Amino acid sequence: MTTAANVTGSAADATPSEDAIVCALPGTPLAGALPGINKCVHCGFCLQACPTYLAMEDENDSPRGRIFLMRSLLEGTVPVDDPVVREHIDRCLGCRACETVCPSGVPYGQLLEATRATLTQVRPVPLLARLMLWSFARPWVLAIAMAGGRFLAATPIPWLLSRLPGRIGFAMAMLASTESRLERGRYKPSIAPTRGSFALLEGCVMEGLFTATNRATERTLAVNGYELRKARGQRCCGALHAHAGDLETARRLARRNIDAFERSGADFIVVNAAGCGAAVKDYGLLLEHDAEWAERASAVAAKARDVSELLAAAGPLRGNPLPFRVTYDAPCHLQHAQRVVQAPLAVLSAIPELELVPLHDSDQCCGSAGIYNLIEPEVSDRVLTPKLANIKATGAPWVATGNPGCMMQIGAGMLRAGIPARTVHPVDLLDASYAARG
Repeated sequence: MTTAANVTGSAADATPSEDAIVCALPGTPLAGALPGINKCVHCGFCLQACPTYLAMEDENDSPRGRIFLMRSLLEGTVPVDDPVVREHIDRCLGCRACETVCPSGVPYGQLLEATRATLTQVRPVPLLARLMLWSFARPWVLAIAMAGGRFLAATPIPWLLSRLPGRIGFAMAMLASTESRLERGRYKPSIAPTRGSFALLEGCVMEGLFTATNRATERTLAVNGYELRKARGQRCCGALHAHAGDLETARRLARRNIDAFERSGADFIVVNAAGCGAAVKDYGLLLEHDAEWAERASAVAAKARDVSELLAAAGPLRGNPLPFRVTYDAPCHLQHAQRVVQAPLAVLSAIPELELVPLHDSDQCCGSAGIYNLIEPEVSDRVLTPKLANIKATGAPWVATGNPGCMMQIGAGMLRAGIPARTVHPVDLLDASYAARG
C-alpha cells in the first residue's frame, strides 16, 4: 500500500499539473475543491505560519504537505482509507494562518473541510467527537450540558480536579477558567440608537458558559448607538460540524440561523466568538450550491460582524479609567479567517489607563481549535506551550482574547502551569469601564 509518509516526502518539489487529473474520487467534496488545490504552488511560505509544522517539524503536518496529500487522494496514488493520511489531516488545527501568508490565495480552510467531509464517508470521526457534535446540534441536549457545566463551574470541583493528568484534568481546568473575576457595576445605556440595529448570535458556549459576556456585548453596543433585535429560534452556528467534515449538519444549522436572522430584521448580525463569526461569514460558501438558500445565505453573511468591528466603527465611546495591565492574544479565526486585526485593539484603547502589553507571536494559534484540544490533546499541548511562555513573559495579569475556546484553552493552560493571570473578553473590559462611569 502506498502511504502518506512516502508520498509527501517530495511535497516541497511538487507543482500542480496544468492538465486536469483523472479523479479517483468523483462527486466528493474533495473533488469539488480541486480548483483551490491547484492554486497551491508549494512555495513554502506557509511553513513558518503553521503551528503543527512548528510543533511537529514534519512536512506532512504542514499546509503544503496536506495539500499534496489531498491531490494524491484525488489522483488515487494514496487510498482514501489510508490511516496515515487521516492522521495528518486530523492533526490540522484549521487555524488558517497559512491563508494570511499565502501569496497564491489558496482557500485552505475550504480545502480542509472538503477533505474531512470526504474522509468521514469512509471512516467517521472518533466517538468523543461524534458525541460532542451530536450534542451541539440538539438544543435540549446542549441546554442540559451547559446547565451542568455552569453548576459545576460554580463549585470548587473543577479547580480541585484541574491538576489531574490527561483529558479529564484539562477539561476541568477549562471549566474552572470560565469563572469571571472581573468586577463590574451596573449601568443602563442612555444613548439613542442611531447606528442601526443588530441581532446577536448568542452561541452555544458563549450563552451557556459566558452569559455575562453576551450581556456585556449587548450593553456596550447599546452605549455606542446600536439597537438590539432578538433573533429567536437560532441554533449552533455549525462551525464545529463543518470543521469536522459534517457539512450536511452544518448546512442544516445554517439554514435555521439564516431564517432566524432574517425574521429579526436587524441591520447587522453580531458575533462575539471568532470561530462562530468566521462560520457565519462563510454561510454563502457553505450553501452556494443550494438554489433555495444560496442568495439568502450570502445576504446574511454580508451582515455578519465581529462585535469589535461595530464598536470600532462607532469610536467606541471612551469609558472610565480601568488601571489594568492586559496583553492581547489574537484568535485565529478573527485575525486569519475574518482578517479583523485592529478593531479589538481599538476596543481596548477606549479604556483610559489600561496598559496594553505586547504579546510575542500573538497571531500564533493556542491549540484550542473547537474540540481539537480534547481529540488531539498531545499536539494541542505542544502548540499551547510556547503561547504560555510568551504570556508569562509579559507579566500581565489579564489576557484578552475574543473567542470562548481560546479563553478556556489559555485559561486552563495558565491554571495548570501556575501562571497568575486570567483570560477575559475585550468586550468585558470595555463593559467594566463603562460601568465604572456610574
